[in-house]
Amino acid sequence: MIDHDRLFKELLTTFFWEFIELFFPEITAYLERDTISFIDKEVFTDVTAGEKYETDLVVKARFRGQESFFLVHLEHQAYYQETFDLRMYRYFARLYEKYALPVYPIALFSYDSPKKAETNFHQVAFPNKVVLQFNYDVIQLNRLNWREYLQQQNPVASALMAKMNIAPKDRPRVKSECLRLLATLQLDPARTQLISGFIDTYLRLNAQEEEIFQTEIAQFEPTQQQVVMQIVTSWMESGIEQGIQQGELKIIHRLLTKRLGVITPELQEQLRGLSLTHLEDLAEALLDFSTEADLVAWLQQQQ
Repeated sequence: MIDHDRLFKELLTTFFWEFIELFFPEITAYLERDTISFIDKEVFTDVTAGEKYETDLVVKARFRGQESFFLVHLEHQAYYQETFDLRMYRYFARLYEKYALPVYPIALFSYDSPKKAETNFHQVAFPNKVVLQFNYDVIQLNRLNWREYLQQQNPVASALMAKMNIAPKDRPRVKSECLRLLATLQLDPARTQLISGFIDTYLRLNAQEEEIFQTEIAQFEPTQQQVVMQIVTSWMESGIEQGIQQGELKIIHRLLTKRLGVITPELQEQLRGLSLTHLEDLAEALLDFSTEADLVAWLQQQQ
């Protein structure tokens, strides 16, 4: 299964300034870039729930032209959580208490559904009075239009377009546009590999989509096309993409057979056409299947 937190933390740690530039340009006006440092993860224990939580990313930086510092708390969330606003407030309160510095809280949501707008505040209120109003910024990728980021000369845009609101028919084009943008950035090999791997993880294409993807690449100008083809060739040579997808498919087929019985050839063909991301979604969804009709209905929802 994909380790979403690891992938996002690696991306955001490597390109933290670029993330801020892309989504919060107003912060760059007062954040001294050369003073950015990452604080070791903070572990908070929720005694009432019997659970431990770790902050994703805490950055310390100085106000430009001043001697005072502040924190940026950036929390990535790969799944929907009903009480996430309370969690953000708890993180804020404990960071503020421990470091005695102003804390700028940001939540980055990368799940595919639901697409309803996430809450960006936590409130404690009475009929006659608001006791607490805690606000935080929200970046909800499944509500962002990838087309609005095509011209952003920013490596974070190149990566995160792969997780924005994408119609199924647009998946090949989005993947090609992510790589086209990456090719124009002229990053060093290590950073290029980081972003290209991120894109490929979240935009795995089936055979039909792959044909469209190759057609899109063929229309690039020669210099960009050369860089993109080098990236694609490295994927193919590694065999990682096909190997992971085939392995996931075999496991899912075995689980479906145990749960539903023999899978018809028609359904098997549809399963082979699923991307790795959809296969991983199916691995979770099939736990609730009881009949073949449940599988058919799920496949229809993915179209």
